[in-house]
Amino acid sequence: MRLQDIFELVLLASVWGASFLFMRSATPEFGAFGLVIVRTGIAALCLLPLLLISRKTAIVRQHWRPILFVGLVNTAIPFCLFSYSTVLLGAGLASILNATAPMFGAIVAYLWLKENLSSLAVFGLLLGFCGVAVISSVRTGVEVTTALLPVGAALLSTCAYGIAACYTKQFLSGVNTLAIATGSQVFATLALAPFALYFWPDTMPSNDAWLQVIALGVFCTGFAYILYFRLIANVGAAKAITVAYLVPVFGVLWGVVFLSEAVSPLMFVGAMLILLGVSLTTGVVKFRLKVA
Repeated sequence: MRLQDIFELVLLASVWGASFLFMRSATPEFGAFGLVIVRTGIAALCLLPLLLISRKTAIVRQHWRPILFVGLVNTAIPFCLFSYSTVLLGAGLASILNATAPMFGAIVAYLWLKENLSSLAVFGLLLGFCGVAVISSVRTGVEVTTALLPVGAALLSTCAYGIAACYTKQFLSGVNTLAIATGSQVFATLALAPFALYFWPDTMPSNDAWLQVIALGVFCTGFAYILYFRLIANVGAAKAITVAYLVPVFGVLWGVVFLSEAVSPLMFVGAMLILLGVSLTTGVVKFRLKVA
């Protein structure tokens, strides 16, 4: 990769890592539904002009049903679940659990798309879920049994990401990515609107919370999508997806710097097990060994 591509990869990881920081701070004032609808609504407003300029709106109309499904499973549902879990687990732990998404993607691809899952990949899955077990034992200000619920919500989110990835491959292969991204944000916003209106907080969120959710929508969603698709175009999807290994680094870093979150030895061990497990499951370690 060029130096510029590496810079953009690190920038994307830092932006996506910051999303957990903003969710941790703003969700208590907005609520999960309120925060996500503002986030997706802002992201849609950022992406719509690009869609109109590129004259790809007809693609959204043509494939609206599968794009709607992706909007629900890849955005609306996991964003709400992660907003809830991040408040209880903290930005660092939530970002680490987010790294399990490729593992669930591999499991769903094996069960649904009948893709091969090597013995090394299975070992990686076991390692990764051992890491999740370690993470679940980390004290986060709540009792261990109580922490299992937000951990479960985070894992449901990453499982949804895996389902959405396989669904996209099956039903939206070859469809313009900008159309999928924009349409999914629009449909997610529309789907969440009734819930957001019903659960909208009685007390108006503070100016700080509004600034955080605007940053979440503009930078961590709209800008991040654009940057991600640019990376896919420049270096390919296989290299662009490696951003998943960097997001937990920044998620933990921003949590420590801005929220004074602690990093325990167990948290570090769990993170290493998850990242190693993901690298084995996705074939990154095998690829690197071949190159060497």
